Amino acid sequence: LFRLHHHSKDTAEHQTENKVITYAGGLSQIFFHCVWMLGQFTHVCDGYDCFVAICHPLHYMVIMKPQLCGLLALGSWCISVMGSLLETLPVLRLSFCTNLEIPHFLCDLPEVLKLACSDILIHNIVVYFATGLLAMIPFKGILLSYYQIVSSILRISSAGGKYKAFSTCGSHLLVVSLFYGTGLGVYLSSAATSSSRTSPVASVMYTMVTPMLNPLIYSFR
Repeated sequence: LFRLHHHSKDTAEHQTENKVITYAGGLSQIFFHCVWMLGQFTHVCDGYDCFVAICHPLHYMVIMKPQLCGLLALGSWCISVMGSLLETLPVLRLSFCTNLEIPHFLCDLPEVLKLACSDILIHNIVVYFATGLLAMIPFKGILLSYYQIVSSILRISSAGGKYKAFSTCGSHLLVVSLFYGTGLGVYLSSAATSSSRTSPVASVMYTMVTPMLNPLIYSFR
């Protein structure tokens, strides 16, 4: 949804050479961007799938029933939407001047907050608390899954068995590494430099390049 919304806006801007976005359009970009970022909860579901496939292969079909898969997918997206609303709705309480220029190719929440005319202290506290909480929970879930996976792989005696087990989760591990690696690089680069061009360039990696590589990576399975 985020890529469809964002890229359709980029296409329209390229054709009309109009780079103006309305207040409502900016809010929708912030919301869908947050939903996409919080889509990392789906990585936890994939990590659990790899954990069951490697650590409990004989019970895989019993554990990973279609009902459970549906509940995991629905739960991850519900959490993503609620977390996005938690970060987006407080923006409605902020006041902005007219004709502002955002030094970014999309309405990224940190960049928008810098342009607010009202006090953003409370909003920053809410955003950082929600982001930290919603980022650490899936990250810890993925680490726990791969701790169990690596422990199971190390107990396999044959090299062929280890390779087969690792190939089961190799694609997911690469996708997760790209997601967290590029995302962490964006926020570290924005914190380390005051340049307005660094963050947009780095953001291209996790908003465009990484999603485009995901189908190619998963096709290697």
